[in-house]
Amino acid sequence: MKKLVTAFLRRGAALCLAAAALCTAVLAAEPEKSRAELRREDLDFLYQTVLVENHPDVFANTPEAEFLALKKNIESRLETESDVEFLLDLMRLTALVGDSHTAVAVGRAAALRVYPFSMVRRGDAWYLSAAEAESGSLLCREVTALAGRPVEEAVTAFGALFGSDNPVHLRRQFQQACNVADLYEYLGLVEAGKPLPVTLKGGRTLSLEPLSIEALGGLKLARLSDRITREPATAQADADYFAKPLNKDTFYIQYNTCQNAEDLPMEAFAAVVSGILDGGDFRRVLLDLRNNGGGSDGVIWPLLEVLRSEMAEGCELVGLIGPATFSSALINAVEIQEMGGVLVGEHAGGSVSHFGAVRGFSLPNSGIRGQLSSKFIDLNTLLDAGAGRGVVALEPDLLIPQTLEDTLAGRDTAVEWLLAHPERLAQKEYPDAPLTRGRFMGQLYEAAGSPSVTLDGLPFADSFGIEWFLPALAWAKEAEIARGTAAGAFSAARPLTWQEAAVFLSRAVDSLKIQTPDPVENRRGPVPAALTEGANAQAAAQSWDWGLLPEKADFTKAPTRAQGLEMAAALANLLK
Repeated sequence: MKKLVTAFLRRGAALCLAAAALCTAVLAAEPEKSRAELRREDLDFLYQTVLVENHPDVFANTPEAEFLALKKNIESRLETESDVEFLLDLMRLTALVGDSHTAVAVGRAAALRVYPFSMVRRGDAWYLSAAEAESGSLLCREVTALAGRPVEEAVTAFGALFGSDNPVHLRRQFQQACNVADLYEYLGLVEAGKPLPVTLKGGRTLSLEPLSIEALGGLKLARLSDRITREPATAQADADYFAKPLNKDTFYIQYNTCQNAEDLPMEAFAAVVSGILDGGDFRRVLLDLRNNGGGSDGVIWPLLEVLRSEMAEGCELVGLIGPATFSSALINAVEIQEMGGVLVGEHAGGSVSHFGAVRGFSLPNSGIRGQLSSKFIDLNTLLDAGAGRGVVALEPDLLIPQTLEDTLAGRDTAVEWLLAHPERLAQKEYPDAPLTRGRFMGQLYEAAGSPSVTLDGLPFADSFGIEWFLPALAWAKEAEIARGTAAGAFSAARPLTWQEAAVFLSRAVDSLKIQTPDPVENRRGPVPAALTEGANAQAAAQSWDWGLLPEKADFTKAPTRAQGLEMAAALANLLK
């Protein structure tokens, strides 16, 4: 029997070898795919599998027809174009998405050439920040034109390759790639192989020849950074986060990446910060997000809970933002505003609402890599602070751009200003923004004199715990002004309706035991038709007759923040 099995195995092995030989022969007979075929497969994979099938809304900003037209154009030159041109074609196709989080990475997929210079943006101007050593005296001179075009025109042209959902992020990408010669040539800004004219204020023009990256490494360059002899106390540190007092009144926290540090998890860091704040008498906390490009937005929450507690004791929270504030850090910045904090600095690189939750991809043949958004994050509907702002760069409440003079002197412009101005700051007003349920409750609470409340846990099941109007929600629940849903939710970030406003106002009048006036003395004419419909028509009529609803409002449109303040003022007037 053993001999029989052995013979069978030998025969089976022989058959397998024969089959393998046959397969090898078949494979050997198959012709190798051409460069054009391999590229076509990568192009199809990028367009269909990556973008169309996996992006949450690939045609949100550009019609499908434009994608297909560009794709067809790329297909016509797959055989003849260089690796660099193919890479840039893929970047151009992906940029049509108009999503700052979706892009093809330049990486090392192709040998790019560069010009020996760099620029930095300060305020509204661009300045020469690196040049060949013999041109070192020209550093810090304003750059007015590239290839005979105003710099901002070149920035706009680069937008064909770098997808962005706001101009701040596009400028940041341009600053990082402004010396790449192949980009200028691909976009038709510079003739292939020709020098790039860089025009400085005053008329001086540098003519820069394209170089390989290796050749650039062998050049002696003069750099702006070499002129900076000191750093501010708030200079970017090689750490995920750190904290220290700047003086007896101001405590500083630098948060550089939205991830837990291996040696000090965020919960432990927050506990350390809490201990220092409890032991001091700080009036203001600065939370610096200017170097933070994102990660996981929830990492910071233990720290926000500590800061929320400090704010309840009267401490002021100021967030610092700038062009590098992006992705999850952008969400954290809006959360600072949700807490009642103020944002200072420059416009952020991230948009208030944006595509995000990034996943990586790799093309099957070239190995070119990239990243792709997996969902749309609509802070306009998630947080009161984001209401009405949509897909726009987050702007600070107080604009204080870093100046070139301060950069050279080693000063932090925004922080120096804050240290010199200890007075309490206010958020920028957006009077025409939609009035949310949570904000309106906060307005009514302040109109009522901010009564004492018991904050034992969250007022409603869907409360975050950091909202500036959290005491107002607790008051509204205790006074039965707002009762929530059967599941205990309140939907604080949802836009308020006029009838909801009327209900909250009438209940507030009852809770505060306000003596209501004679309707005739305060309001003449019938109740507007838009208020008479629905289950809350009686409350609407009462609020109208008591003079709590704005007389000249268009009740067919949702209330604004300004109208909320008007209604709160009317309630306060009745209370008097």
